[in-house]
Amino acid sequence: MAKTSEARTARQWNVDRLPELSGRTAVVTGANSGIGFMSAAALARAGAHVVFAVRDLARGAAAAGRVSGSTEVRRLDLADLDSVREFAAGWDRPLDLLVNNAGVMMLPEGRTKQGFETQFGTNHLGHFALTNLLLPHLTDRVVTVSSGLHRSGDGRISFDDVNLRGRYTPTRAYAQSKLANLLFTLELQRRLTEAGSAVRALAAHPGYAATNLQSHAANPLARLFMGVGNKVFAQDDKGGSLPTLYAATQDLPGASYVGPGGLGEMRGAPALVGRSAAASDPEAARRLWTLSEELTGVTWGLTAPATSGGDRG
Repeated sequence: MAKTSEARTARQWNVDRLPELSGRTAVVTGANSGIGFMSAAALARAGAHVVFAVRDLARGAAAAGRVSGSTEVRRLDLADLDSVREFAAGWDRPLDLLVNNAGVMMLPEGRTKQGFETQFGTNHLGHFALTNLLLPHLTDRVVTVSSGLHRSGDGRISFDDVNLRGRYTPTRAYAQSKLANLLFTLELQRRLTEAGSAVRALAAHPGYAATNLQSHAANPLARLFMGVGNKVFAQDDKGGSLPTLYAATQDLPGASYVGPGGLGEMRGAPALVGRSAAASDPEAARRLWTLSEELTGVTWGLTAPATSGGDRG
């Protein structure tokens, strides 16, 4: 009976059911467009002070200017670890919520400033470093946006060469980065629990949401296919933001994974969803964490247990 009630609540949940968030502070990466913007706007409307962490300050300011509520804009380029460190070094107050939303999708092969494959470097390593550097300030939770496509590609992390030299395809690299997001969440929660921290790590995915990410796909046919899909099958970016908002504000267990509850997790109201066996592998999660520390030079960021951020809604 309890599970039936919980499932019914999730199906009915929408942005109008966000709790009151006055007095809370949230950082949303990539908040200038897509589901990041919709998430940031909804959090601000609910009373949170929302920091738009974006690469382009002008675009971020324009986006924040369209939002009703308390906002500020700070520069953050997740493809440059120096920028990540600069952002974190400038943070000097409690942070209730970190939403690791920004990402790139199915790009031509490229490298970040520090030489990592662009999708793995941006989607995973940048957020790994940012989260650990901000952990001393965090009081409530970290939500990392993954994708149902974490099941695609090789279905595993290429630990022998995460940069996929000689094996690169846009889909393989994207899938690896999204699998890394889930393994990161799993190991982060394990470490938080072990440290006695009240902070929780959760993940979410938007289903098939029409955003500008698809327009950057390397393959022209893929761009055409996804453009048609955006018009015919996809939910809008507001609907795509609901799993993130649900994970960010509802009383869920650590390491939960939230996605659309409809057919194939493509659209619908948020619900707890499953993940691949590879995304549930604690040994792979630990191995990825160790590798990520080596690659970024950023280590476990919690030196003392954090306190609860109060009522989580």
